Amino acid sequence: MRLRLALLALLPAVSLAACGTSASDGASADGPTRTVKHAMGETKVPETPKRVVVLDTDKLDTMVSLGLTPVGAAQAAENQAWPAYLGSALSQTKAVGTLQQPNLEAIMALKPDLILGTKFRQAAFYDKLSKIAPTVFTEKVGVTWKENFTLDAEALGKSGEAAKLMTAYETRAKSVGETFAKLKVSIVRFMPTEIRMYGPESFSGIVVGDAGIPRPEAQLLASQPDKRFGKLSQENVAQADGDAVFYSAYGEAAAKSQASVTGGPLWKNLKAVSSGNAHNVDDEVWMLGIGVTAANGILDDLDKYLTPLA
Repeated sequence: MRLRLALLALLPAVSLAACGTSASDGASADGPTRTVKHAMGETKVPETPKRVVVLDTDKLDTMVSLGLTPVGAAQAAENQAWPAYLGSALSQTKAVGTLQQPNLEAIMALKPDLILGTKFRQAAFYDKLSKIAPTVFTEKVGVTWKENFTLDAEALGKSGEAAKLMTAYETRAKSVGETFAKLKVSIVRFMPTEIRMYGPESFSGIVVGDAGIPRPEAQLLASQPDKRFGKLSQENVAQADGDAVFYSAYGEAAAKSQASVTGGPLWKNLKAVSSGNAHNVDDEVWMLGIGVTAANGILDDLDKYLTPLA
C-alpha cells in the first residue's frame, strides 16, 4: 500500500519529466500532434499513436476492428480473459485493472502515448491519467457507441478506416434485417441480482434497430426516460417473449440465475421457448462488445437464428 501511494504521488513528476507539459493535459505527445475534442476538453495526441491503453470494452473492439493492438487494457472484472470473439489479437495486451478501478501504476509502467477511456466510468481518474499520457474520453457507453467509435478512431488516426467499417456494417444490417421485418425480437440478460430486458437504446437494441427488426411492445420501454433496459422478475417474465428470444448471462453468478429461471415453468411457457426459438448467446458480443466487430457478431446471430422463421 505504501509503495502504491508513493508511486501515485510521483505521477506528476515522472510524467512531466518524460513527456513535458501541456496547457490542456499534464502530459503531451512527442513529435507531430493532432488536437482532438472530447468529453473532457481538448487534447493534443500523437499523429500516429504506437502504445495505446484502453479502459473500456468498446475500445478493445475498436482497436481490433481497426487492425490495432493496445499495449494495455482494463477488464470488466479482475483476472477476466480477453473477449474470445476478438480472437488472438489481444494475446500480448497487459491487464491494467478494471473498468471502474484502473491500475495507474500498471498503466504508467507501459509508457503509453495515448489513453482512451470514458467519462461515464473513469471521470475521477482523468487528471491522473492525463499526467501519464494524452488522454481522450468519450462521454457515455452503449447508446453512443457509433459516436464513440468515430471519436476513438479520430484519436487513433484512423478516421477514414472507421468510416468505411461503419458504412459496411450499416449496409449489412439493412440487408440482414430486410427478411425479418415481420418478426419481433426479444433481448434478455441475466445479471447476478436481477433480470433485464434490453430496449432500443442499448447496444444490442440499436443493432437490432439498425437491421429494421421490430421489438416486443414491452421492450420499447415507452414509459421510461432511460430506454437502455428495464427490469424483469420471474413473475413477469412473459414480457421477455417474442418470436425469438436472445438471452445471455453476465458472469458465473448470473449464469446460475439463468439456469434456474430458464429451467422453470414460467420461462418454458414462453412462445419463443416452446417453439425452439430462444437462443443463449455470447454476452461478450451482445452486451460487452459495443463496437463494430461485436455488432457484426449480433448480425451473424440474427441471420442464423431468424432465417428459419422468415
